[in-house]
Amino acid sequence: MARRGKVLIGEAAALYGLAPSTVRWWEREGVLDPPAREGGKRLYDDTGLRRIGLAYLCCVVGRMPLNQAAVVTSGEATRDAWQSAVEGQLARVERQIARLEAARGYLRHALGCTDDDIAGECPVLDAELAAHTPRGRYPDADLVTAAREAHTPDAPDASHAPRDERAADRAEGDENPGSCPVCQGPVALPSRGRPPTYCSPACRQRAYRSRRRA
Repeated sequence: MARRGKVLIGEAAALYGLAPSTVRWWEREGVLDPPAREGGKRLYDDTGLRRIGLAYLCCVVGRMPLNQAAVVTSGEATRDAWQSAVEGQLARVERQIARLEAARGYLRHALGCTDDDIAGECPVLDAELAAHTPRGRYPDADLVTAAREAHTPDAPDASHAPRDERAADRAEGDENPGSCPVCQGPVALPSRGRPPTYCSPACRQRAYRSRRRA
């Protein structure tokens, strides 16, 4: 009788195309509160299923860092607090969109080049380097001189963004690596080291077993 109007974790996860391990991971990270249990098994009612769906929208669709998604999904934050978390992610997404639009614009422009060797023959390449790469820090110098100046210890930072801004982007989760290839759940980006491929050890083991069967 206790299960009437409730489902187990496998059914709850399947509703959103997730693996149960992703739902458990979101619980461990505070994105979802642990549900009621019966005989040690998690049970989800209509509200619990809606909350998993909200977590999916924040983490997978909105690509929010887990600590910020938790503010939205907890049901305990004030409206101002969860809207602030959403606004922060929106700003990060808009920055990413601007970078991608710049990339698309240049790539489309490059397709219009009629030369066989862009590096050796394109008449507008020097202007593009000055406009779109750190080479533009030395507008009055030829490339060889600019390279020597860039290599000096007191040369300005080569990045278009200041170091502290890039560090802030990493701290905010701006460099989201994508989704787990097994469960399609979000993959957390570590502050340092190699980005993981899978969202959890369970998904990594599932992928390993799949390769063995193949």
